[in-house]
Amino acid sequence: MMKKEWLLKTEIFSNLDDKALDIICENSDFITYNPGDEIFLSGERAGVLYIVVSGSVHIIKKYIYEGTSTIAEFISGDIIGELEFFTDSDFSDTGIAAGETTLLKIPGSGKSFRDVLEHHPEIATVILYKFLRVISHRIRNSNSLVKENSALIQELKRQVYGDKLTGLYNKIYLEETLPQFMKNRSEPASLILMKSDNFKLINDTYGHEAGDETLKMMAVELSHLMEGRGIVLRYFGNELGVILPGCGRDRAYHEAELIQAMMNRLDISETIKAANVKLSMSLGIALYPDHADASDELIRIAHELPLIGKERGGNIILFPEDAAEQ
Repeated sequence: MMKKEWLLKTEIFSNLDDKALDIICENSDFITYNPGDEIFLSGERAGVLYIVVSGSVHIIKKYIYEGTSTIAEFISGDIIGELEFFTDSDFSDTGIAAGETTLLKIPGSGKSFRDVLEHHPEIATVILYKFLRVISHRIRNSNSLVKENSALIQELKRQVYGDKLTGLYNKIYLEETLPQFMKNRSEPASLILMKSDNFKLINDTYGHEAGDETLKMMAVELSHLMEGRGIVLRYFGNELGVILPGCGRDRAYHEAELIQAMMNRLDISETIKAANVKLSMSLGIALYPDHADASDELIRIAHELPLIGKERGGNIILFPEDAAEQ
């Protein structure tokens, strides 16, 4: 397929006349990438558009403590970089060739699309007008813009539901997500909330920066331990949590034991710059439907239990009925 045919497959270029298309074709190149090749990098000046001819492009986001994550995929016929180009912004994420991938790069290597448009203002006007129409159409028809796997939606979710310090899900995510696991009384769900009994001592003795680094380490290790088994989050302050869909009493207690043992073994000497300090961890387990039918009540119950555990000497796992015992 020729360059012009690929341009005509896109919304932005589809209504251009032959003269305009010819000018863009003259300033465009087909480029083939090998699997894993970096097409563009986060923070790189955009100024180019890419049409996926064959293969696919993964958009990779890098997080400080969680490594990398694929947040979107562009396949044949998709156009990449339009929003960055027309808003004069940098690429916020990195584009990687998922396999052998051919792209139509507009403009080609060593060229500037803005220079092309400045030399041909009549084309620039048409393209800008078309771009505005495309964006307004997408907004009106939100199903074409708002896709679960779009980079925009993934980043919005990250901003709303992500905890900035640890990278885990946050309190808002717990409050909005937990109800979906509490719809059928025949399908149990468990919520574990946990606090380090001696976290305040770490903060007061070694400083809040050491406390933050310790919490980050706790979050990373908890995520690794619970991968594929539960949803890990930071609820409030130094309180972490795990949602266990479909999990009843016995399994929830078993998971809590594993978490407690892992936290007790955690080597935090590098984060606090001191040896011989171990985490003491109290955990509370609240069960649906045993302890509550409403998500806010289940959260309240689970939240109170680690505090009771600390008052009773710490490093303890409690169900609500255990807390009621004197």
